[in-house]
Amino acid sequence: MSEFINNGEFRKNTLKNIIKKLHNGANVEDVKKEFEDVFANVSASEITNVENELVKEGIKIEEIQSLCDVHASVFKGSIEEIHSEGNAPQEISGHPLNTMFRENRKIESVIDKINENISKIDNEENYKNLLSAIDDLKIVNIHYAKKENLMFLMMEKYGITAPPQVMWGVDDEIKDKIKSIKKMLEEKNSDKNEIISEIGLMISKINEMIFKEENIMTPMLIERLNEEDWKLIIDGGGDFDTIVEDNGKYSAKIDTTKKEEKRGEVIDGLVTLPSGNFTVQELTCMLNTLPFDITFVDKNDKVKYFSEGKERTFARTRAVIGRNVSNCHPPQSVHIVEQIVKDFKAGKKDNEDFWIKLGDQFVLIRYFAVRNSEKEYLGVLEVTQNIKPIQEIKGEKRLMS
Repeated sequence: MSEFINNGEFRKNTLKNIIKKLHNGANVEDVKKEFEDVFANVSASEITNVENELVKEGIKIEEIQSLCDVHASVFKGSIEEIHSEGNAPQEISGHPLNTMFRENRKIESVIDKINENISKIDNEENYKNLLSAIDDLKIVNIHYAKKENLMFLMMEKYGITAPPQVMWGVDDEIKDKIKSIKKMLEEKNSDKNEIISEIGLMISKINEMIFKEENIMTPMLIERLNEEDWKLIIDGGGDFDTIVEDNGKYSAKIDTTKKEEKRGEVIDGLVTLPSGNFTVQELTCMLNTLPFDITFVDKNDKVKYFSEGKERTFARTRAVIGRNVSNCHPPQSVHIVEQIVKDFKAGKKDNEDFWIKLGDQFVLIRYFAVRNSEKEYLGVLEVTQNIKPIQEIKGEKRLMS
């Protein structure tokens, strides 16, 4: 039998059958025994490959998601370690994985606070402490957002699609559960046992997600990502709020012999920007599709660009390009425009808003100072929009028309 156990195809098919049995309602303990009889350990990549294949065979992401916790409980303790202790990226100060693990410890500390107070929920002080701890779990939103927008992006780059989709769905379930429990506690109209039960389910899901991140997702990332990928994650991390303080700086070891892609130039017909690129046609049509008008005036007070959308608030012709902005406004308002520009140039303001009625429209006119990373003034962006339809929005819309 051993010659088959080491065969990759045999292992994959056995794992697939085990997961299928779980989805068909097999007893978890029976499946665990079957798993233990065949496997001493299993790698995260094996589980990933199997889930990807199951999705291709027609099993819906939602079905895998609904039994994701069961999968984790079956495989827990058997995930093969890819890197030896001490050299793993998650143990290197400043590495994105190290930050992720430390954030998980922070989440666990909040869960400890919840557990401390839930046993004495009848006590008013403990009730307040419990509500405070549930509110502290908002750090989960930041943690999951970083994972979904940074880690998942890299996984998808290497063809790992099913696990991120499954995990993302469970993330949303956890966030909804936290929100509903907070509401229950604030309104104080729910049965105590119901609250305790709901909190127990929430904690279980959060703990299972921590296990999946550290024992299933992490090995997949270590196995596939290169230093350039980690640098992209590090650079992107600055767009999110901080959960844990920096414990060091990790410098990704980039191959400096590689020709770095130039940004801010037209290369091979593409307008290449720091966060992506467009053909001229794509960029023009995208800007003209914005649901508002934009006009850019450069640092020399010359009109340099305006969008040409279908619904215009103020008429402009292309002949305005190069015109001094002071000459684009009537005498009674030109002094206001000149003062805005003066304040922007002096660094006194970064924006100024006005709103006026024009016929049946209610127009919001916004001015923004445009500055580079060194805070050097580059010009003014004017954004004009009829906000009357927005003001009339009521309730919620969650379904397509």
